[in-house]
Amino acid sequence: MTFIIIYITYPNKETAEKIARELLNKKLVACANIFPISSMYWWKGKIENNDEFVSIVKTKTENWRKIKERITELHPYEVPCIMKIDTEANDEYEGWIKDETDA
Repeated sequence: MTFIIIYITYPNKETAEKIARELLNKKLVACANIFPISSMYWWKGKIENNDEFVSIVKTKTENWRKIKERITELHPYEVPCIMKIDTEANDEYEGWIKDETDA
């Protein structure tokens, strides 16, 4: 079994927590870490500089499409950042992710 982490940005902590709770309740992810960030990026022809929140969620690779679809449905951004990163972890942690995402 392979595992991924998904990096997602949000306009505020409340939105990050709402979406993380939804993914956890549906057993799509085993864990979500949420923290504040400062972002600079191009948007509609100019450079933006905003405070945002990011979450890193841990899950099985097979959940990627469901998670991406659910975040897209719930996310307020016109173009949300939803990035998948393939990963490996110690056997015990991977076992825990598998156990927590088996619905």
